[in-house]
Amino acid sequence: MTSKPSSQMAQITGEETTDPRWKGLYKASGAAAIALLLSIPIQIIIFIAWPPPSTVEGFFTVFQNNWFLGLLNLDLLYMLTNVLMILIFLGLYAALRQVSQSYMAIGLTLSLVGIAVYFASNTAFEMLSLSGQYAAATTDAQRAMFLGAGQVMLEIYQGTAFALYYILTAVALLIFSAVMLRSNIFSKVTAYVGILMGVLMLVPSTAGTIGLYFALISLAPTAIWFILIARRLFRLGQPG
Repeated sequence: MTSKPSSQMAQITGEETTDPRWKGLYKASGAAAIALLLSIPIQIIIFIAWPPPSTVEGFFTVFQNNWFLGLLNLDLLYMLTNVLMILIFLGLYAALRQVSQSYMAIGLTLSLVGIAVYFASNTAFEMLSLSGQYAAATTDAQRAMFLGAGQVMLEIYQGTAFALYYILTAVALLIFSAVMLRSNIFSKVTAYVGILMGVLMLVPSTAGTIGLYFALISLAPTAIWFILIARRLFRLGQPG
């Protein structure tokens, strides 16, 4: 007696199956989720202990005193977390693509484009370079020029590209979560928490006071989502 293919068995039992060839990616994605979870309190501590300056000259001063702290003030750690988010999005795509290849392809594309846009918006290393040139300037005209260039960098850092990154990532999360609701691979709780994250991210953190509140509120569901995602991805990565 021959055994039924896995796709037929999945239909009979009402469960989706995942491709075992992606087990290495599932493990890497789970580890990335744990790393991101641990990064949340670190970022909060840094923000409270060393709040970022509000002026270009303030940033230049921080860079001259401690270049690493200056980079942290301009989201160096957040850049690293977005690299890890790429692994998570790839892991979700691998796990859910059989449920809806078209929607998962759209979600993955939006998430990767959003992260690429974020890297284009971050001007931390440009500010580091400008701070050095500002310190070496010998005339008021030169210092004024570098201050003006620094102001442009800050406008880019908090401008359209960053808002677009936020919205694209939010839409990607909503798509991933909607596909999760149609599958048995991830729990409904994981999907609903992801939907909450996506809704909160539709308002960029740079959108004034309301954006800051939304960003702070989103920390709780984000932490929960990382835990749920990591646990499930590690299970998918197990043999057998």
